[in-house]
Amino acid sequence: MHTSALIPPETGAASPELRLEFADNRLLIDLCGQFDRNLAQIESTLGVQILRRGNQLSLFGTPDVQAQAADALTALYARLEAGKPVEAGDIDGELRMGGPSAPLPDAGGQLEMFQREQVEIRTRRKTVEPRTDAQKAYVKSLFKHELAFGIGPAGTGKTYLAVAVGVSMFIEGHVDRIILSRPAVEAGEKLGYLPGDMKDKVDPYMQPLYDALNDFLPGKQTAKLIEEKKIEIAPLAFMRGRTLSNAFVVLDEAQNATTMQMKMFLTRLGEGSRMVITGDRSQIDLPRGVQSGLREAESLLDGVKGISFNYFTAKDVVRHPLVARIIEAYDAADAASAAAR
Repeated sequence: MHTSALIPPETGAASPELRLEFADNRLLIDLCGQFDRNLAQIESTLGVQILRRGNQLSLFGTPDVQAQAADALTALYARLEAGKPVEAGDIDGELRMGGPSAPLPDAGGQLEMFQREQVEIRTRRKTVEPRTDAQKAYVKSLFKHELAFGIGPAGTGKTYLAVAVGVSMFIEGHVDRIILSRPAVEAGEKLGYLPGDMKDKVDPYMQPLYDALNDFLPGKQTAKLIEEKKIEIAPLAFMRGRTLSNAFVVLDEAQNATTMQMKMFLTRLGEGSRMVITGDRSQIDLPRGVQSGLREAESLLDGVKGISFNYFTAKDVVRHPLVARIIEAYDAADAASAAAR
């Protein structure tokens, strides 16, 4: 039960004011954040003014902006009542999503990932929540479809959410292992011969996948599962000749897979498995003249039953806000260049 109340603006007031009253001052302090930084984030994003007076927050701005800020503050306060923290990312997500949404169905009617109206992916170390509508639709498709594509710019959570869902399904016993792969393609620079054994040589290419895993599983558990082959992290070339059954399989950086590699990988799908393909069409590092397997797969498989395509834009970037502006600047330059041709 929420213990916040909306107080209508006073009639005849010189400037429109919307007041919210909160019953628990301790939670209100957490809602405001240290030095009111949470309120400042909402003010900056929405263009609203928020003043704190005792156990009330007064909102100044247009009615639409006031309503959006009130919805966000109420939802964040409810989050605190449920014992969850409120951090900058949670505020950003609440403002992007614009309020609660309907619960999402799982793949087989057995997964208990979603509580109330919030989409949650539970892992050993943390609970992950989508922060944009595109991310929520993507998570839904990962549970619903046996093969899902996530296509969009860097920083939109394509791989992070896929690994989170894989870990969650593994913990729940719906798959027996997790297989993470990516093409070992250098990003525009020659690294030369790397020292060490095969693992030493390929690990630098796989590091982003290790980083994601370490966010969801304790380090010692991750190492043990890798040793037991319940988690595999390997270059795409190592997938040839295998049938991947009862596994959650992720191919990251798929824009750097050739057409032959993509076909090879897609046909590895075995019984009881789910496969996720992620990539960014604007970051192809293949040699000139070599077609991206992601582009071809997108063209050939669109509309095939059982396969979902999920697209992200700069608006879905959940890294530093500057990353979204950088992507938008590059997209605008590409569009201008295409129009000039």
